[in-house]
Amino acid sequence: MTAPSTFGLSSEARNLHWLLSNLIEEVPGIQSVAVVSSDGLLLLSSDPGQNEAAREARSEKPTGPRGSAADLATIVSGIGSLTVGAAKLMDYGPVKHTMVAMDEGSLFVMSISDGSLLGVHGSAECDMSVVAYHMALFVGRAGHVLTPELRTELRKSLEGDAKRSGR
Repeated sequence: MTAPSTFGLSSEARNLHWLLSNLIEEVPGIQSVAVVSSDGLLLLSSDPGQNEAAREARSEKPTGPRGSAADLATIVSGIGSLTVGAAKLMDYGPVKHTMVAMDEGSLFVMSISDGSLLGVHGSAECDMSVVAYHMALFVGRAGHVLTPELRTELRKSLEGDAKRSGR
């Protein structure tokens, strides 16, 4: 996790960290995960070191957005914004999820609540239906607790971690 220490966080924030860790550990092929607020700010993400074994298996190929969870957050936010605009133009209601299949991997974006998004970058070997199922479980469990207060707490936690690590 980008915030490996959950010391000092509320029980809701610790639960979200646990849910994200659980998602990464239980679903084979997940490269990285980001939870993004409606205004595009990264709230929670996987640690690039979490899936080292999956990365080593694909050592010659790119493993995802270059460098940081912020890159994935930017991509997720952009895709979320684009699909919301498309849904409004088509007048079919709100977007539930989006999947982008590429030769070397997949990107999944799912609405959580109040415009927040869950983004998952999976390897080419991941089972898309398993990823989508576990994302839906995460959204179902996290959506009701992702209040404005919790989003503020998560954002401040990330900012504090960045300052401590010198980023």
